[in-house]
Amino acid sequence: MLLKTKGKPLNITEPLVLKVTRDQNSAMPNQALICDNYFIENKGRFDLVLTNLALGTVSFANPFIHSVQSLDHLAEGDIIVANTDGVINTLYRVNSHQNFLLATERCNSNCLMCSQPPRDREDIYYLHNLHQKLIPLIPKDCLELGITGGEPTLLGNLFYELLAKIQSELPNTDVHCLTNGRSFAWKNLADRLGAMKYNQLMLGIPLYSDDYKTHDFIVQAKDAFNQTVQGLYNLAANNVRLEIRVVLQKQSIPRLKKLAQYIYKNLPFVEHITFMGLEHQGYTPFNIDKLWVDPVDYMEELGEAVTFLSDKDMNVSIYNSQLCLLPEELWQYTRKSISDWKNVYLDECKTCGVVDECGGLFASGQKKHSEFIKAITNHFFEGSIK
Repeated sequence: MLLKTKGKPLNITEPLVLKVTRDQNSAMPNQALICDNYFIENKGRFDLVLTNLALGTVSFANPFIHSVQSLDHLAEGDIIVANTDGVINTLYRVNSHQNFLLATERCNSNCLMCSQPPRDREDIYYLHNLHQKLIPLIPKDCLELGITGGEPTLLGNLFYELLAKIQSELPNTDVHCLTNGRSFAWKNLADRLGAMKYNQLMLGIPLYSDDYKTHDFIVQAKDAFNQTVQGLYNLAANNVRLEIRVVLQKQSIPRLKKLAQYIYKNLPFVEHITFMGLEHQGYTPFNIDKLWVDPVDYMEELGEAVTFLSDKDMNVSIYNSQLCLLPEELWQYTRKSISDWKNVYLDECKTCGVVDECGGLFASGQKKHSEFIKAITNHFFEGSIK
């Protein structure tokens, strides 16, 4: 799915965060008019005009971008940022429940399988300013919004400002923030989050092993395990809602059952535990020998961990896994978790009887996936997949 396009800008001196419309008669503020195969001079009604036409040397005083490569992916009410170089990024899609805010690409971990490797560049203030303009434009009936990175807590004070902005503008929206949780080992940071009493917020925090050496090796950061666990305790003491995320790969699989037991014994306060299939993106292709196990080969370990937690009445799920690779007794735990903009199905899946219930693959999974993916036929599904 296209989330980025480009054209030739004129009169754009700063990033413009705007809702798009194709209605020339619209009179809403903060709008960009999309002109498909035509162009009108902006007389001040719109903050920006976008067209796919090549306009050559025409000159108008108001901001516009011409020769845009594609506009078809933009729906009425989508929110974009038009940058001074003519790049147009989609920030929010009205027809999706999987929108997210990228807080920063910086991170204090360097995970072996990171799908979006850290970039050591100053992007915090640029992105924060975008979010301050974006959040008031998001529809008030937005069901869920994600926050991701990099590591969002590296924003420092701006992290809490971001949350406060969402809490104020979108009080009924569930917010899911992905963080490694290490910053909350410092009690004052967890206390500050707790003081917000933000019940719509849940933090998704990775814990890859019950063994500190294994966890630290996976995230490539000394003392990460101890910081993460201490952060979890500090957050729990502040009644912050928590989720544990476990990526299924060669380093974590051997101790899955022990990790499940560790979570039950030491972290019984977490609301959700999810075991996640590997994404063949970012660092993963470069570390594939350290990471890859065909999913059919870890089903015993996964099944033991999942059923143990479920039998203890803990809320457990399996993400990013295909039904044809899982024993049927585990189907009830699977979720269609892959974001719609990077979710695909193989040709083999077209004849599958349970394809509508299956979560499919990451787009990057077309390059590396299980050898045992196959269509399931003559099967009536009676599970509870969400």
